[in-house]
Formats: sequence, C-alpha cells, structure tokens
Amino acid sequence: MNKKVLHTKNLTIGYKNKSNTTVIAKNLDIHLPSGKLFGLIGANGIGKSTLLKTITGIIKPLEGNVFINDKSIETFKSEDLSKELSIVLTEHLPPSNLSVYEIVALGRQPYTNWLGTLSNEDKIKIEEALTLTEIHTFQHKKHFEISDGQLQKTLIARALAQDTDLIILDEPTTHLDLVHKVTLLKLLQKLTHETGKTILYSTHDIDLAIQLCDEIIVITDDKVYQNEPCKLIEEGVFEVIFKNENIQFDASHGKFNIK
Repeated sequence: MNKKVLHTKNLTIGYKNKSNTTVIAKNLDIHLPSGKLFGLIGANGIGKSTLLKTITGIIKPLEGNVFINDKSIETFKSEDLSKELSIVLTEHLPPSNLSVYEIVALGRQPYTNWLGTLSNEDKIKIEEALTLTEIHTFQHKKHFEISDGQLQKTLIARALAQDTDLIILDEPTTHLDLVHKVTLLKLLQKLTHETGKTILYSTHDIDLAIQLCDEIIVITDDKVYQNEPCKLIEEGVFEVIFKNENIQFDASHGKFNIK
C-alpha cells in the first residue's frame, strides 16, 4: 500500500480581513499517497490557489489540519518543512546570471552549510535531478537563454534536487504550447511512478489531466471531489465545473466540446 504523504482533516480554507471571513471550501478530507500524480482543477477564482497555499503552509487554515507524513504542518519549522515539501511556482525568476545547473543546485539549500558549500551527496542529488529531467544538454546555459518549457523542467529539477516526498506545482503548463504541455505532464507522470514521489499540480488543461493523472481533485461551488478520472466521469463531476451553455462535457470521450 502506498504511503500517505499528505492528508487533511476537516479542513476549511479561505481568508480573513479586518471586517469578515470568506470561506471557500470546508470539511475537506484530501489524501495524497506516494507514487501518484494528482491534478487540481476548477473554474477561475474557485479557490485552487487558496487550497495550494493552505496545504503548503503559506496561509493558515480557517479550521482543521494539514498533515505531511502524519505530522501537522503547523509544527514544522520552516527549514524542516523544506525537507518535506517543495513548491514550483509560475512566476518569472528575478534578474540574475544564474545557470541552469546553479538553479537546480539551489534545491540543496535546506541541506548545505551556512556557506552554501555543496557536499558530494548534494552533487549526487543534483546529478540525479538533471538526469531524471533530461536537461544535461543545456545545464550550463543562463536561465534567460532557455525556452519556457526548458525553464519549467529546470524548476522541476530544482524541486527534485530538494529531495522531498511531496512536490506541488502551481499551473506549470501556463504559456506552453500543446507539445510542451504534454511533454511536461508526461515527465511529471514518469517522476511519480519512477521515484515514488507525490506530485500535485493545478491546471486549466482539464482534458490532459483526465488522460494523464492518477487522480484529480475538483473544486466546484458547493463541493470538493477527489477520485480517479474515470470514476469522476461516471459521477458526472466534470459536467458541473463550468456553467456555460457554450461548453459541454462529453463523458463518452472524456473531454469538453464547444456547442
């Protein structure tokens, strides 16, 4: 049986300001075992980013708990959490002359000494990450000299070098064409099955998620679902994501059609 890497218990997500509290979803019981690729989908503004920020400890739950390897995320020190969880965001890197290799090496920061000196073990982990993502051919290029698809692979390699059980990606296929989207998602699928890591990514490419994910988490207006794509299709979940007369989900082919 796969190890349960992340799970939530009676989790309520949302945000507070000075005058009120906005609840996005409540009583969430999400389970992410090892060795699986999970997609997170839902309409714009439905709460995908809030869920990701909550389960990664960036914002606190309104209620309930998030557990990583059976330990409450609130009990982790930041340096210890970075050894359990790595995050790949969609933002552009700040101006620098860092090479691809140097970016991947940044994944070893939780383990290096205060001088940032790489040990032999660090170098081995970096090499493994370069190999798994197949980016050796451009490892010495500057990050601004490579394509968006190559940069996404580089950031994934950095997360692999960080050597965490759980990797979370926020819309990693944004700005990529179809070929590079498929290539990237096939890479994530391969990494989960070959390394046993748990990978969760948010996406708007629902058709691709249905084809490539082991399980999908779907956020709707009134409920959050988690299951294998085929079972979500059987339950009619995808048909309620978008309330628009121009879009219809074709359950027989597992994709959305324009009416």
